[in-house]
Amino acid sequence: MSEQTATAAQRNDPTFANIWQELKWRGLVQVSTDEAELETLLAGDPITYYCGFDPTAPSLHLGNLVQLLTMRRLQLAGHRPLGLVGGSTGLVGDPRPTAERTMNTKETVAEWVGSLQAQVQRFLSFEGDNPARMVNNLDWTAPLSAIDFLRDIGKYYRVGTMIKKDIVASRLDSDEGISYAEFSYQILQGLDFLELYRSYGCVLQQGGSDQWGNLTSGTDLIRKVEGKGAHAIGTPLITNSDGTKFGKSEGNAIWLDAGMCSPYEMYQFWLNTADADVVARLKVFTFLDRNEIEELAGAVAERPHLREAQRKLAYDVTSLVHGTEATEKVIAASAALFGQGELAGLDAATLAAATKELPRGSVNGEGLGIINLLVASGLSASNSAARRIVSEGGAYVNNTKITDPDAVIAETELLHGSYLLLRRGKRNLAMVQVRTP
Repeated sequence: MSEQTATAAQRNDPTFANIWQELKWRGLVQVSTDEAELETLLAGDPITYYCGFDPTAPSLHLGNLVQLLTMRRLQLAGHRPLGLVGGSTGLVGDPRPTAERTMNTKETVAEWVGSLQAQVQRFLSFEGDNPARMVNNLDWTAPLSAIDFLRDIGKYYRVGTMIKKDIVASRLDSDEGISYAEFSYQILQGLDFLELYRSYGCVLQQGGSDQWGNLTSGTDLIRKVEGKGAHAIGTPLITNSDGTKFGKSEGNAIWLDAGMCSPYEMYQFWLNTADADVVARLKVFTFLDRNEIEELAGAVAERPHLREAQRKLAYDVTSLVHGTEATEKVIAASAALFGQGELAGLDAATLAAATKELPRGSVNGEGLGIINLLVASGLSASNSAARRIVSEGGAYVNNTKITDPDAVIAETELLHGSYLLLRRGKRNLAMVQVRTP
């Protein structure tokens, strides 16, 4: 993304002139090493910083998006990012609060490394005066023997300190316990920071505040081995104002991969943001400036029914993740479902995503009479009720009103050769799949 390359003009922009205060205003600092030192460091000459992503799934999710956008903000302020995808740490997995992770095969992890690298790269610029670099910790851990690891790195760690880390302590107190593999994860992450410090002069690591023990593992190791200071920033875990976990929808994470969470699903997720949460989400997940966000905050207070802030949030974040073209298709699909656009112009994937949650029915190619369609779709409980719906002007097929109870829909009206969108009244929708020989 060449347009993301930091320029002298951006360095002088008030938004980036004090990036530390900008991060704090956006609510992106939950915990950190010395604040005064960090503010001075980030206001000075460009530094190298990094964030790590473990391939424990084939895609990143909204929690990772917080880190990706924070990396981008720091790069726009003139600093140099290292995007680390953990080919070695992904083979172990960081400790979870509840139970041991299931270890994936080396082949699976290697495949996921490639997928995550491609996702990280979309949010950073690899051109200009402060280009990003991608790194893989398997490059420096794979050649390291167990003896060398213990002698050169393990000797700096004290077990008493390691078991006091929050996540380790909670697992030790559980029935599940913790394996030596996951217990050692913090050493591997500390080694990453040390290696990046030595190879690239990296002096800052960012991550989620729940990873604070792993973040400080690296700062402590650099101090012990190199006698130098390094820094860490822990961003807050995003939660909803009602106490529910952010980024979960019916138990499923909101993934950044379009094949796992479509642009339509992502857009709708943001569009459904509660009024109480939307301003905070705009600060974290968009690049709108303070004046723009304050204007949208005013819109929430004065005319919440218009959902201006939610629409802007949904448009900007979906565009960041999937591009503006995909977002425009989503908006067109949303309008078309309720008669404000052309259904036939929607591609198959967008139509499928937009109608995924609708009730569904099916008929054969000879069952295209409007009465049969209404009953098959579940929009009518009986033929007589269906006739009444049509007679009263409440039946629509592909947004065209049907007024004749004996009407038969032509096969040329099928969307992508297989589907019809039925509507009863203004809001009740259903899809019917037409089976053809």
